[in-house]
Amino acid sequence: MTTLRPLDQSSKLKNVLYEIRGQALIEAARLESEGHTILKLNTGNPAAFGFEAPYQIVRDMIAAMPNAHGYTESRGVLSARRAIVNRYEETPGFPKVDPDMVFLGNGVSELITMVMQALLDEGDEVLIPAPDYPLWTAMTSLSGGTPVHYLCDELAGWQPDLDDIRAKITPRTKAIVIINPNNPTGAVYTRETLEGLAAIAREHSLLVLSDEIYDRILFDDAEHIPMASVAPDLLCLTFNGLSKTYRVAGYRSGWVVITGPTHHAHGFLEGINLLASTRLCPNVPAQFAVQAALSGVQTIDSLIAPRGRLHEQRDAAWKGLEAIPGVSCVKPAGALYAFPRLDPNVHEIRDDAKLVYDLLVSEHLLLVQGTGFNWPNPDHLRIVTLPEARVITEAIERMGNFLASYKQR
Repeated sequence: MTTLRPLDQSSKLKNVLYEIRGQALIEAARLESEGHTILKLNTGNPAAFGFEAPYQIVRDMIAAMPNAHGYTESRGVLSARRAIVNRYEETPGFPKVDPDMVFLGNGVSELITMVMQALLDEGDEVLIPAPDYPLWTAMTSLSGGTPVHYLCDELAGWQPDLDDIRAKITPRTKAIVIINPNNPTGAVYTRETLEGLAAIAREHSLLVLSDEIYDRILFDDAEHIPMASVAPDLLCLTFNGLSKTYRVAGYRSGWVVITGPTHHAHGFLEGINLLASTRLCPNVPAQFAVQAALSGVQTIDSLIAPRGRLHEQRDAAWKGLEAIPGVSCVKPAGALYAFPRLDPNVHEIRDDAKLVYDLLVSEHLLLVQGTGFNWPNPDHLRIVTLPEARVITEAIERMGNFLASYKQR
């Protein structure tokens, strides 16, 4: 028998985690195979909770299918890029957008990967919020960079701590990531916060990477202010797509818009062009969904209105969490998540991954632990607010009953 040498995973993966689909999901799949029903509150997948794709998007994709079997221009079809330009032309204060500075991708995730690979050399540092969306940290590490997590302040509604950011800047700091509206906290950043972030980026000549995938999922009087609109003098990359606002996550249709001065960044931008070319082109059928999605009736508006489904679900989740002894939650102003805190004086949690696992086995509820979002302490959980209000209310009651008797050794 031939002896084969062991194949271990790359050392580049040592700082990579993606607990949204981690070990607990594997156990959830095993439980489902035994016939159990698992309420999966771990992934923001609208389709899994009965949200239908807007018919205009489906119609245009079907119409395009007979001619969508060949490669397109590496940045994406011009009609889709022009539709994206028009979207931002209608956004107050947003800088002028050149269609050649718009890149379509197989979801925002592919574009994050491309940008980090084009940007980073070994040891370059990127400022990333804590808690974060973990793909930003993962792709920074895989591209040879060093993620440096700046804290967001729960007592200030999860706004970024500007002093903490300043304290963590070094000569190796190359870029700052901003996630607004925020996943996992649901925070929507104030103009004052954004202007403070822009001032820091300006002072230290930082590239600005702004993840705005939830920019139209807002509640009550929350206002989303694009980062590019407060930093027109900085090179800013704005990431967005169809997955959340248009409830077509599986279509994998995202974009990045590049604004601001470019004279100092020719090499970086050539790198993005090169990587866009090596993947040949984005998913072609999904490119034809963009124009249909961005024009006409915006179906998200009725869902986020005071009696809309997303609004009611947000309220049900927040009220239910606040009613649990020893649990508090900043009311989400946007996005599709809540990030409650478990008071350590009431719930002595030393291993939040074990808590999530035990909750899954006991109650058949699948959440994600706060440390899965690079939060430093085991005292938070992320809950997806996509189930119907009655479902999420019952689920949070079950979670509260579980916590009341849960003791972690």
